[in-house]
Amino acid sequence: MSSATEADNSIYYVPERGWYPVFLAFGLMVMVTGLGGWLNDTRAGDSGSWTQSLVGLAIVSFVLYCWFAKVISENAQGMNNAMLNRSYVWGMGWFIFSEVMFFAAFFGALFYVRALVVPWMGGEGAKGITGTYLWPEFQAVWPVVSNPDSALFVNPGETMAAPDPGLKWATYLPFINTVILLSSSVTVHFAHTAIKNENRIKLMVWLAVTVLLGILFLGLQVEEYIIAYREMGLTLGSGIYGSTFFLLTGFHGFHVTMGTFILLVQLFRAIKGHFSHKDCFGFEAASWYWHFVDVVWVGLFIFVYVL
Repeated sequence: MSSATEADNSIYYVPERGWYPVFLAFGLMVMVTGLGGWLNDTRAGDSGSWTQSLVGLAIVSFVLYCWFAKVISENAQGMNNAMLNRSYVWGMGWFIFSEVMFFAAFFGALFYVRALVVPWMGGEGAKGITGTYLWPEFQAVWPVVSNPDSALFVNPGETMAAPDPGLKWATYLPFINTVILLSSSVTVHFAHTAIKNENRIKLMVWLAVTVLLGILFLGLQVEEYIIAYREMGLTLGSGIYGSTFFLLTGFHGFHVTMGTFILLVQLFRAIKGHFSHKDCFGFEAASWYWHFVDVVWVGLFIFVYVL
């Protein structure tokens, strides 16, 4: 082992104690409980749940800004060494793994509903007697457009199912968004290549293109939601199909929003000259996260829209 490597591994910078994790956990609790209250109509007719969610989001945003600003400052001062950088890599890896489990739970719920619950309610399988006695007129088809209790859950007028092969794919918003997001995965890779080649101009250009593609994706998803609510009668209250559609695509949209913001921060850092081919983990972590949300969208497009 060289003397330089020995010196690098002999000193491990330990950050001072901070309250960032506590405040972040508090902000997340406020935001999630407010959102949960709104989704479950625990405060029907009251905007308090939305206000609580926004307050929680403001707390989370402020804490993350302060926390990451401190981490960036410490790195700029040369306080990080190879050992600490490896801990950042492991931390980001575990974070992405937790996100994989998060979406696995949602996809698992979708599978449970489509493959088991809907057939049971239609009188099939070991638990089919439930549907036979409670909702004998229920039609076990997916997407569910005729809810068992249409007085409680208004039936959607239309669904977001993909068009027939060869028909109107060029104007199908989810397909356009798929092309946009996959293209953004390519552009962020080009940005990564640029940073490894020490080409700052190309790094900034491709990062800017990626951010713009992320914003375009979000704009089209908002347009899709507007069409769903105003023209198709598809809402969160449209039974199991409406709730699974909006929760799956909505949480993914939230992750794309966060990813776009993170990439925007990396763009500002690139403009300030923070990165080199040897010191660019902040950008690499952001690109890993972006590739992850792209892969999740492909799964959503296949299982929510196409199949």
